[in-house]
Amino acid sequence: MKRKTLIIMIFSSFILLTGCWNRRELNELSILLGLGIDKENEQYILTAQVVNPSEIASKQGGSGKSPVVVYQSRGETLFEAIRRITTVAPRKLYFAHLRILVFGEELAREGIGEMLDFLLRNSEVRNDFYITVSKKVKAEDVLRILTPLEKIPANSLFASLETSANAWSPTEGVTLDKLTSTIVSEGINPLLTGIEIKGNVKTGQMNKNLEQANPKTILQYKGMAVFKQDKLIGWMSEREGRAVHYALGKVKNSVGYVKCPQGGKVVIEVFGSKSKLNTEMTKGEPKGSIKVNVKGNIAEVECPGLDLTNPKSISFLEKEAEKSLTEIIKKAIKHAQKDYRADIFGFGEALSRSAPNDWEKYKKDWNQKFSQMPFKVKVNMHIRQTGTINNSPLNNMEND
Repeated sequence: MKRKTLIIMIFSSFILLTGCWNRRELNELSILLGLGIDKENEQYILTAQVVNPSEIASKQGGSGKSPVVVYQSRGETLFEAIRRITTVAPRKLYFAHLRILVFGEELAREGIGEMLDFLLRNSEVRNDFYITVSKKVKAEDVLRILTPLEKIPANSLFASLETSANAWSPTEGVTLDKLTSTIVSEGINPLLTGIEIKGNVKTGQMNKNLEQANPKTILQYKGMAVFKQDKLIGWMSEREGRAVHYALGKVKNSVGYVKCPQGGKVVIEVFGSKSKLNTEMTKGEPKGSIKVNVKGNIAEVECPGLDLTNPKSISFLEKEAEKSLTEIIKKAIKHAQKDYRADIFGFGEALSRSAPNDWEKYKKDWNQKFSQMPFKVKVNMHIRQTGTINNSPLNNMEND
């Protein structure tokens, strides 16, 4: 009986040992790190930046070859273009390690919904890559530029966007699920970070661009792309992008300054922000409000005679910073209202929470209603520290 039970257990275990029926060896794959999508004459142009494994694995400082290979193909659909790339690439694209996706500006103006559908359906695609829009250039040009410091340009773009969002705050790393959620949500429109090429495109594609301390061609994140649903309709400047992130409480670190009455500036390092955005019905009409709390430290003082040991000086700096930031946020909201009629802040979402019955009345034409909606902005700045010194020793030199 024991022997019979043992045999049954052994044969039952075979059911669990199905093997890797769909396995693919590493030497059969092209590891895709950067993907660019453009459109021309009703055809999708796919640009794939894949790793050159022999160059990356080299332990002898490299052979002078490019660390990545860029392949390109066209197709009536995105999936067709991806499969057609096998006519020029010896291996199938593997999407699991994708770091950066760049939509061309012209394509983004037509709509990116179809591309998102493909990415969401693809079982290889993970949700840890960032999505951007090329500005004034094609996505294919962006992916052909070689970058300093990081061997692989896609990794450089990923790290730069993440660092900029955390340390400067005019940009934001938007992932696939976040973009899709915003597109299908009512009462808010998407924003994506823009990317530009500074310098000559052809020069940036050659290794000699990296053989000098000051590369002639570089990639730079600049501005925020404003969408209505899945279509690009315009751009916000770097200053306005930071204002939007202050309004939404997304600023982790940033830098600003206050002008002094006697001339010069005091630079404030922001190390945290929180915001509360509301939309409520007032006299039968929606009215928006934003309250922002910002914490910062004194990072640099260029003002002659400013006494930082005096609480009145700190109070003055806080009030001036509040005025400046309030004005910046107001300008960004007015720009979105008057020029784009696009609620990129989420005032509509806030109204759906505070007054769901009224939201049902307005949601069909919310962007039009948003463009006329009154709002108020309140900023509270709290300066915590003045650094490792109070007053600058240079003040004594100026007095002497």
